[in-house]
This record gives sequence, structure tokens and C-alpha cells, in this order.
Amino acid sequence: MADLPPGFRFYPTEEELVSFYLRMKLQGRRLPELSRVIADVDIYELEPWHLPKLAGEVCKADTEQWFFFTPRQEREARGGRPSRTTGSGYWKATGSPSYVYSSDNRVIGVKKTMVFYNGKAPAGRKTKWKMHEYRAIEVEATNLNSTSAVPKLRHEFSLSRIYVVSGSFRAFDRRPLGTAAREDTGGGRQVRQETHAAAAAAAATSAAAAAQIMEKTSSSPESLCSGGEDHLHFQASPAPPDDFLLDWEQLDWV
Repeated sequence: MADLPPGFRFYPTEEELVSFYLRMKLQGRRLPELSRVIADVDIYELEPWHLPKLAGEVCKADTEQWFFFTPRQEREARGGRPSRTTGSGYWKATGSPSYVYSSDNRVIGVKKTMVFYNGKAPAGRKTKWKMHEYRAIEVEATNLNSTSAVPKLRHEFSLSRIYVVSGSFRAFDRRPLGTAAREDTGGGRQVRQETHAAAAAAAATSAAAAAQIMEKTSSSPESLCSGGEDHLHFQASPAPPDDFLLDWEQLDWV
């Protein structure tokens, strides 16, 4: 951890989680580097409050969110439904699955939101532990020019973001506390602009630090984060979210 700059936080976007980290994992590329950030853990064998200490080296000290690669369960590989029951409770899906879009509005994955309940279903007690489960969509599945293309999910690994609902308006917020306080007490438009600029600068610094870490541990120039082949490019026509709707019955969710 000595090579991390002060104040470093791993704070990726959903697009980065799916199009880079999950994609690299599914392709079996840069695994030692990925494991520093996102550990391989079967999260359904453990209670959620035991997961933070198993997070990757870069994220272990985080107090807000933790990321894990979860392999497909054996029963799921045989065509069954995955078991999301732990020793003291169970994970329950909430809401409907949603798409994950690239910056140019291409569908690259699907996200499920789940909440952990203590006790046995269906009478469990809801907790503050939540999870976003991400799965990547195969390249061929996003070819919108083909009328017969059926979207398929990659099931070998999913990527999970585990976090605790804090109830604070500053959850996942990286703005300096002093600046935020001035804004909240009516500092006016100028203070808000300074706050937004500070947040943008902090995000840029974190992104640069993450890239530096990956570069240090990379063994060849072609595997850099900024390398052209590391960016996901589906052969699909860009479409705004409201106009691109897949049939959820066709999507092979498990």
C-alpha cells in the first residue's frame, strides 16, 4: 500500500466496472493486477459483514464499498438457480434488473440490486447491507442490426459492489468537508461552482492514481489501461436508453 498516494480511493463508474474490470476477468487477462483491486470471493458463502476484510488490497481500507468477483455456482452451471442464502440470512432482489450503458449509449451489461435479510425467507428482517450485481452482455448480443440476435449474459463471473446504506447525503461523496459545509449554509452560486470543481479535480486525481497503479504492475506496454484493445467496442448502433429495450423474457437471466 506504500505505492498509493494519500487520499486514494477506488471509485469506478459502472461502465468501468463492466467494460474493463469484468471484461478483463472474463477474458483471463491481467489477473494479478485485478486481484489487487477486486478479490475472488463466493459472497454467498459468507455473511456480508465478513466481506470487507476479504476485499482487494487497494479497497480493503475503504469504509463505504467493497468489490468482488463471484464465480458461477455449480448448481447454476447445471441449469439451476443460484443459491443466495448464507448462514444467517439471504440476499433478495429488489426492483427490476437494469441495463449498464457505455458512454455512447451502448448496452454493455445488466445490473441487479439486492438487499440482505436476516432470518429465513420470507419472514426475514431487512438490513442495511445492499449489493449491486453486474454481469456482462456478450458482444454478439448487442448487434442491433440483426433481427435474430438474442442477448446473452456471461455467467462465468459476476462483479458485485457491496455497501451499507448510510442514510447520509454524503454517501460516496468525495467533496472536501469544508467546501460542502459552506455550500450547505448558503454560500451561493460561487461556492457551489468551487465545490463542483473540487469534486471534478478529486475524481481526476483518483482516476490518474488508479491508472498509475495498473501501469506499475503491468508487464507489457500493450496491457496498459489506456490500450486500445482494452476498451470494449460492441458492433452496435448507438441508441438512447429510452429507445433501446430488450425483451427481458429473452434475456437468459438466472
